[in-house]
Amino acid sequence: MLFKEAVSHRIYELCEKYHFTPNKLAELSAVAPSTLQDMLLLKVANPSSFVIYQICKTLKITIKDFFDSNLFLPENLED
Repeated sequence: MLFKEAVSHRIYELCEKYHFTPNKLAELSAVAPSTLQDMLLLKVANPSSFVIYQICKTLKITIKDFFDSNLFLPENLED
């Protein structure tokens, strides 16, 4: 799996866990809905760490929590 795919999957997981739609998450985190949508649709090659930070801040989780998923294990990611 590519890193951008892992980020997309993780955002979807967190939206489900915290009962947010992607649009609501974008709105509350002050991320442009189009930016978040592009990340979710894998149109962004290198997801922004600032956007991930904004998402984490909105969900009241740490960046460590965001990346604390098997999705990001080296054996699950491609170069």
